[in-house]
Amino acid sequence: MKWTVHIEGGPRRVNHAAVCIGDLIYSFGGYCSTEEYKDWDPIPVHVLNTNSLRWKSVSCTKRDKGIPLPFQRYGHTAVAYGDKVYMWGGRNNAVACDTLSCFDTKTLEWTTPKVTGMVPYAKDGHSACIIKKKMYIFGGFEYIFDQYSQDVHCLDLETMQWSYVNTRGVPPCHRDFHTAVAYVTETWVNVNATGTLPEARRSHSAWLYKEHMYIFGGLNAKTKTHFNDLHRYSINGNYWEKLNVSGIGPCQRRRQACLNYEDKVYLFGGTSPCTLNNYIRPFDDSYDSPERLIDNSDLHVLDYAPTLKTLAILAVLEHDLDLTSLPQDIILDIRTMTLPNRISRPINQSG
Repeated sequence: MKWTVHIEGGPRRVNHAAVCIGDLIYSFGGYCSTEEYKDWDPIPVHVLNTNSLRWKSVSCTKRDKGIPLPFQRYGHTAVAYGDKVYMWGGRNNAVACDTLSCFDTKTLEWTTPKVTGMVPYAKDGHSACIIKKKMYIFGGFEYIFDQYSQDVHCLDLETMQWSYVNTRGVPPCHRDFHTAVAYVTETWVNVNATGTLPEARRSHSAWLYKEHMYIFGGLNAKTKTHFNDLHRYSINGNYWEKLNVSGIGPCQRRRQACLNYEDKVYLFGGTSPCTLNNYIRPFDDSYDSPERLIDNSDLHVLDYAPTLKTLAILAVLEHDLDLTSLPQDIILDIRTMTLPNRISRPINQSG
């Protein structure tokens, strides 16, 4: 396991939602503190090709007449089901949303499916998972009641019917900006895991890979600490371990996106503590802090099984070796792994 790629210049986004369909990663919305948003601007969509590591912005259309494109938002969720992406929840500076939106990755069209049943209250900071043909959402902040939620709702993606899930067991306490991954049952179990447990945090990332759940980064609001650590939980063994991964890894951050595709994890965006000589903005959580934050536009790749070719390329880069005698395909791979994207400008660049 090794961090193999660090490229700047991607979408500078915080609290975005992303999914992986095939070898493409689709990122929806989020915000950047240096940009001015109008509340009803259409949500931006960016696509990452995991082979070329190139980002592009997507121009979307709408199929439903009289219904506008989904508005720009943050704190929403997106799940992949076949060739389609289902986005729910989130908010802009004016309202939270309870409308389901569907993005077709083949036609690049947005639609608004007609749903029935018990639609959840508008919220943000919830989590969403796919189990078989259903999307499950948990928690989040409900604006109509000004409270955190501990409810589970389910949307059948074949019938488009919402339902409230009467779970078994003792549910987690009310919360938002947590993470969740899908694993089989509809029963809450209080897990007494062993090993090196991660410190409490929010706004981190989580994903599944070969019977393990991984978590990265996040923020402990009580200690005002950002993290860039990687932890692994064994579902079968019921134990945690902290991983020490070689390579140039991400800096401390929260509210990033992490997507697992084949034997790699793609991490991008989020917000990090910064020094005063960088571009700064006020710390935006509810507690008082002199700390300042910087929004990230970088892309990192975590490779679970780096090939000998990849390791050789990393050695060439680490020791700044001459490239002129290398085969053209190797030079092309080096370019792919190092060439910055051009979606976002470097911080402090003028013009």
